Amino acid sequence: MALRIGGHSIGLDRKDPQANLNFVSHAHSDHTSAVKKGARILCSSVTRELVEVRSKYGINAVEKPECVSLLNSGHMLGSRQLYIESEEYGCSVIYTGDYQLQESSTSEPIEIRHADVLMVDSTYPFANVAFDERDEVITAMQHYIRYKERMGCVIFGAYSMGKAQEIISICNDVGIEPVVDRNTARMTEVYNRNGFGLRFVEAEDMANHFDSPVEIVSMGKLYETKMLASEAGKTAFTAVATGFARFQKFRADVQFTLSDHADFKQTLDYVEQCGPKSIFTYGPNADILAKNLRAYGHDAREFDVRSDLGKMMALEI
Repeated sequence: MALRIGGHSIGLDRKDPQANLNFVSHAHSDHTSAVKKGARILCSSVTRELVEVRSKYGINAVEKPECVSLLNSGHMLGSRQLYIESEEYGCSVIYTGDYQLQESSTSEPIEIRHADVLMVDSTYPFANVAFDERDEVITAMQHYIRYKERMGCVIFGAYSMGKAQEIISICNDVGIEPVVDRNTARMTEVYNRNGFGLRFVEAEDMANHFDSPVEIVSMGKLYETKMLASEAGKTAFTAVATGFARFQKFRADVQFTLSDHADFKQTLDYVEQCGPKSIFTYGPNADILAKNLRAYGHDAREFDVRSDLGKMMALEI
């Protein structure tokens, strides 16, 4: 999908052949398909740093147009919303990317601004899916870690960028420095260069560190790491921390509903604070979110990536 403004056609978190400028809302890989050598990328400086550390090649970052602002989205460190305000066309537009309203210890809090048109993420569109208060989830995680460390270690499965750093912070708050692999360590070093004092132990071979209270590994290696602990004669408990734990069963001993996305209630709060005239939903659940927003009296419809946003709104953006 792309937005046309002035002399730019801005691609939004995906590779768009018609775009001459590509907005990357944050550094998670499902939002960086437009990132490649030579591409013209609009993103935060921290997102650029995270992507460059992970991908090992430079990003051709460009200056944002005068009518464009980047607003914190609360999703992860460096994550931004795209805000466009043009006197020429007489309207303002926000594209959220992934976002959340609950504050995280490892992300800047979200900024909410009025816009005439809102393009909003639809990761959690269901009205009956509500996340617990973040402080309650974190307290439960810390109690579980402290209880289980008397019997063995807790192995968390987590993405190396974003969720892993929040788990490190949660552990640090109760005096634990978790063991992490090299990929997570590299990402965490970026966080620390940007003002976070996250404490961790890097390990080339995770199998030699089961005496630590907490290990953090990739989701795909969670069960394998538990088997390695068993072969080493160690007791290990597996855990995940994700919003999907609200309605999905994982292959883990315990799962915590710690999300870096907005649930439906947060989406309603966001929409009401933003006050748009028109809402376009996007993502795999866009049709469901649009329907549920309409049930609450909002002018919402699914964004068709094959169509031009300006024509859909009867505006030239």
